[in-house]
Amino acid sequence: MQNNNNSSPVLLETVLQRIFSVRTITKQDQQLLMSSLLLKEGLDDHDRKQISRVFDGLLSGLIKAVD
Repeated sequence: MQNNNNSSPVLLETVLQRIFSVRTITKQDQQLLMSSLLLKEGLDDHDRKQISRVFDGLLSGLIKAVD
């Protein structure tokens, strides 16, 4: 599944906001974040920092992974 480059940044920002507000991440969210990092297209420094915050939250237990 590939995202359109025009909608990807908006989708990524929406997903990041939801993850931080509900403190959970789904498998689909994880896949989006990982593919965004691997593609490195359209990711600015802010996006990379936000994604790092998600993974730090997972490691520290502040964000829970759900199915």
